[in-house]
Amino acid sequence: MFYEMRVYYCLPGRLPALHKRFTEAALKLWDRHGIKQAGFFTDYIGTNCNAKLTYLLAWESLAERETKWAAFASDPDWIAARAASEQDGQILERVESSILQPTAYSSVK
Repeated sequence: MFYEMRVYYCLPGRLPALHKRFTEAALKLWDRHGIKQAGFFTDYIGTNCNAKLTYLLAWESLAERETKWAAFASDPDWIAARAASEQDGQILERVESSILQPTAYSSVK
């Protein structure tokens, strides 16, 4: 099992639009494509508390990630939802992604 940690840095004032995009579109499409989320987080204390979203995805393999993420990214419903969510302007400043592998002593495997 691998986990992908994705950190989205929003442009000022755009975090609510990102939350809306996930709740109204992305999560439903992830279900359609078999993408499993392991959690979503905002910073409670720290820098960028009002402009950063971190989430984890769970993958059985890197091949699964490649196949399912590519299918999601090219889904016409996702492309339309993303465009609609950005009618008031771009949401993201940048995205960081890391592939994480649990250690032998991790509580998650």
